[in-house]
Order: sequence, then structure tokens, then C-alpha cells
Amino acid sequence: MLPIVAVVTMETSGGPKNGRRRHRGGSLPLPFILSAVTIVIGAIGIAFEAIGGSTAGRVIISAYALAVAAGYGVRMIREMIHRRFGVDLLAVTAIVATVLVGEYLAAIVVVLMLTGGQALDSAASRRARRELDALLSRAPRVAHRATASGVEDIPAEEAMIGDELLIRPAEIVPVDGTLLVQHAALDESSLTGESMPRSLAPGDVVPSGAINGIAAIRIRATARAADSQYQRIVALVERAAASKAPVVRLADRYAPWFTVFSLALGALAWWVSGQAVRFAEVVVLATPCPLLIAAPVAFLSGMSRAARAGIVVKDSTVLQVLAEARTVVFDKTGTLTRGVPALARIASIAPFTEDQVLAAAASAEQSSSHVLAGAIIAAARDRGLPLRPPSSAVERAANGVEAVVDATRVSVGTAAFVAEHVQWPGRVDLSGGEIAVYVVLDGRPAGVLFLADPVREDAASTVAQLAALGIRDSIMLTGDARETADAIARTVGVARVEAECLPGDKVDAVRRLTARPVLMVGDGVNDAPVLAAADVGVALGAGGATAASEAADAVVLVDDLSRLVSAVTIGRDTVRIAEQSIWLGIIASVGLMVIASFGPIPAIAGAVLQEVVDLATILAALRGRGVLKRSTPRSSPATRSGRPSRRAPRAVRRTR
Repeated sequence: MLPIVAVVTMETSGGPKNGRRRHRGGSLPLPFILSAVTIVIGAIGIAFEAIGGSTAGRVIISAYALAVAAGYGVRMIREMIHRRFGVDLLAVTAIVATVLVGEYLAAIVVVLMLTGGQALDSAASRRARRELDALLSRAPRVAHRATASGVEDIPAEEAMIGDELLIRPAEIVPVDGTLLVQHAALDESSLTGESMPRSLAPGDVVPSGAINGIAAIRIRATARAADSQYQRIVALVERAAASKAPVVRLADRYAPWFTVFSLALGALAWWVSGQAVRFAEVVVLATPCPLLIAAPVAFLSGMSRAARAGIVVKDSTVLQVLAEARTVVFDKTGTLTRGVPALARIASIAPFTEDQVLAAAASAEQSSSHVLAGAIIAAARDRGLPLRPPSSAVERAANGVEAVVDATRVSVGTAAFVAEHVQWPGRVDLSGGEIAVYVVLDGRPAGVLFLADPVREDAASTVAQLAALGIRDSIMLTGDARETADAIARTVGVARVEAECLPGDKVDAVRRLTARPVLMVGDGVNDAPVLAAADVGVALGAGGATAASEAADAVVLVDDLSRLVSAVTIGRDTVRIAEQSIWLGIIASVGLMVIASFGPIPAIAGAVLQEVVDLATILAALRGRGVLKRSTPRSSPATRSGRPSRRAPRAVRRTR
């Protein structure tokens, strides 16, 4: 049995090369060390047996097995004090029992099962976490402080209240402050969930964690880095993660009764026959390989399949919770919607056509620094409209731009801005979440461009497919206004909405839910606390905030909401295969134990038969790779083509 287990352990944990890699702390985790030592001790014991030194081999292996059992026994006792009975109880009992009846080779095999199974889980988690950055890696490290002699770079934590700081284009604001310049356009979506950029005037609050636009600005620091908005969200994430209830591993559900049954059957056989060897024969067949190895192998196969589908799962228990999820909670901005403003519709006024209005506006907006200008220009290019360079242009910050394009005077901007040039005919009605951009050509009203954050094409189908899988309770949490949130919810089919939420409000809303486990999906810094608080949090898109990726239990690396359905499906298939593998091993072991209790199976024959059971269990767990492959949806056309997603990282996407 020892060689088979060694091969399986090495292969499913990434091979020997992967096993030598260091983790963040600079040393190998204890299960890896114990697995290697166990193999060496087992080899030494077998060598002594081969040269006739069976006593020495017996003493070495027994002493080592009992030492390992003592270490795990301490942890087992602590768990039992809290009324938690897991697979460690079964393993420790089996180790001690096999040593006491003289089956020392069986004892070393159980030790390898225990340490090898935990090494599998550890290897999977380590490999998954290498795909992600640490939460604080996104936190601003440097601040640019303005002094009498110029601008100096200082560590962000050294910025003092009252310091004047320079924020360069596309940079993250390092500390809370107030705006000193005439205008700024900031992307605060990662903090508030609001998809549209916010325009600020002198004296307005500039929160840390917001992303500056394309023009440099200056702020006056009003808080230290440790007391700023971003750090408060980090602290909220830590508190939420610490309060999350632990997940009972699948194998731990079966361990207590299987342990009691095995010992009771062995004791009964001993009592009826009057022979202690009968107890040994039963215990040898009760080695807990199905629980110690089958579940880790099955879950590692599921994690591997999820990674190939573009889903990084941080821990094997995540697949278990995904399989059992009953409620799904969505963030709005960047999750159910694209997270970037886009042209929704055009209302032209005769004699001007939609294309004329859009082409003129886009040509003028080429001279604008406003973040909405990029959406207008992109819409014109998507329609194949020619853009002309303006011969002159004047922009009024946060209001609009006036330009001359091919001898036509073009004014584009807010209602107040164009009102200075013309009186607008009629009333302009806005749908939820829309922004109106007015266009005037040569002093005549030409039309209105309506921009909005578009709903993802796959959002409605994803909600419907999750409902078909049994996750029918769907909720949307957002910092947006109620009207905007309700409009999006109706479009995608989400049943309940909670709008105008701060990060702390989202955490409280998730904790109030009763249909559990709760699956939360988000992508911004403001989602990080609720992702950590949910039973399982999924961060969407590699371009999302690092805070969300670190706080989440799983990360969808591609910008595809439908992969959420894949994650749930993979979780359910994985749990099903793990349970089938466990039951296969348990039923076979119980059958053999019953036969052994009557004496027909000697201990050595029982060890051989148990190896067959173990091999069948492992092969049953590994078959999940083929089943899961068929259950994973095909990639979207964009990803199949090999082209990257059009969704750029937030620091570039919203500031252009």
C-alpha cells in the first residue's frame, strides 16, 4: 500500500518539483515534512525487516507512529472540547490501535494517509494563492508631497494631516483629503459601487482608494493613511473574515460513526472469539484511507478543473460550500453591469440625424478631458463614423466643451452648459441610471446622447441558470440610487434589491440572510468586506480590485459572469464524486471487516485486500477529472479567439 500512496500523493500535489517550492513563510508546511519523513521511516522499517532486524524496524515505526498520533491527538482533544469530531479522531484511533496489536506497517500507512491527505489540501491552497496578490499590495505605497522646493516622494504612511499632495493621472489617492484645484473627475466605483465618475469642486472630499482621472490634481490631507477610507475597508474585511463560521469538511461528517463502528466490531469479534488477533484483523481492514485520501483527491481534481475553466478556488472547502449554496448575492457595478459608461441611445432633433449628432459630439469631445468623452468617442468609432479634428476648442471643467469642427460650432455638455447657448425644446426623460449629454450645432438643438452602465449580456441567463440549479433566492446589493438599482434588477431577474449601501451595510445585509449558504459575487474594493463575510465569496474578473480578489474564496479570472454557473456546477460534481468515492471505500471496508470478524481473513491478507480497496477509492476520486470536463461550459467567443477581454483594468478603464 505504501508505494501506491506515495505515487498518488506526489502526482496529485503537483509532483516532486511542486513539493519543493517554498510558501510565503519561507518553509514547507508541516504535512509535507511529515509525509516525507513518514516515507523515509517506512522505508527504514521495511529495510530492517528485509535484513532480519524486525524488532528494530518495529520499534522505529511504532515509536514514530505514536509520536505523530500524540501530536495530532492534542489537536483532536482541543477539537473534541468544542464538540467537533473529525477525521483526525479516526486516524489517531487507527494508529494507536494498530500499534497496540502489533500491526506496525498498517500504522505507518495510516500516518501516511493522514499527512498525505493534508498535504494535498495544503498544496492546492498554496497553488491557488500564488495566482493572487496580497490585499495590501493595492494600497498606495507612495505619496507625492508638495514642498517649497518642489515635489518629493514619501511613504504614504508618512503623509501628515495638512500636507499638500500631488495626485498624478490614473493614480490611487493615498490618503483622505480635500480638493485644492478647480476640478477633478474621480473613479470611486471601487469604494461606493457607483459606476459613473464623480466630478468634484474645490473643497470637496477626496477619499483614499479613489482613482484619479487624466489630469493631475492637488489635495490637502485630512487624515493619516491608517485612518483613511481604504484602510477602514481593509479593517472591515479582516473583521468579516474572522467572524465567518468554519466549514465542516466532507470527510469529517463520516469519521465519528465509522470510528465507533470499526472499534465496536473489532471489540465484538475479540469478545466472541476470545482472541486479540481477531481485533487486529478487523482494525487492519478499517484503516481510514477512504476518508483520509478519497475526499482530498476528489476535491483537488475539482480545483484543477475549476482552474482550467478560469476559476481559482483558494481552498477545497470552497467547492463544498458552492455545491450547497442556496442564496446568491450580486454587486451591481462591474458584476451585473459592465462597470463602464457606454452610449445607450440617441434622441436627435430634426433635421439632424443620430449619426450627425454623434459624429459632431465625438469630434468635439476629442479635445475634452472628461471621462465620458471616451464613451462618446468609442460609440462613434463603433458605428464607423468619421471623426474630424476640431480647429479650436474650449472646455469648461465638469460642464462641457465648445469646439469648431469643419466650420460648425459644436457645444456638448450638461443642460446648464448648453442653456447658455440655446433654450432646449421640450423635456428630456431619463431612465434609471442614465446621464444626458446635450449637443448643440451652430446654436440649434441637435440631440441628446444618453449614457449608462450597460447590463452584461449574460447577466439574466446566469441568474436564471442559478435558479435552475436551486439557488432561487437572488439579491442585489449596491451603492447606487434606488431607481437605478430597480431598473437593473428588473432587467436581469434579481428578486430583491438593497440600494444606497455602504460596505458595512452590505455586510449586515448578508449576515441577516437565513437561506444559507450564501454565495456573494463582486469585483470592487467596496465588495471586499461582504465577500469575506459571505459563506463563499467570488470575485469577478482579473481586472477587478485586488482587495476583492484577496477577500474572496474564489476568483473568476475571465470577465465572464456565466463562469459562476460553472463554479457551482463543478462544486456539485466534485462533492458528488467525493461522496461516491468515500461510500465505495466505506462499504468495501465494512464488508471485509464483517468477514474478518469471523476469522477467514488473516491480517496479512487483510492488508492486501485493504490496498485493493484503497486503490479503487483513489481511482474513483480521480475519475472526477473526466466528468467535470464535460460539465464545464465552453468558453465565450471572445476568450476562444485568444483575444483578451475588452474590459481594461479599472485604473485605466475609467480614467482613459
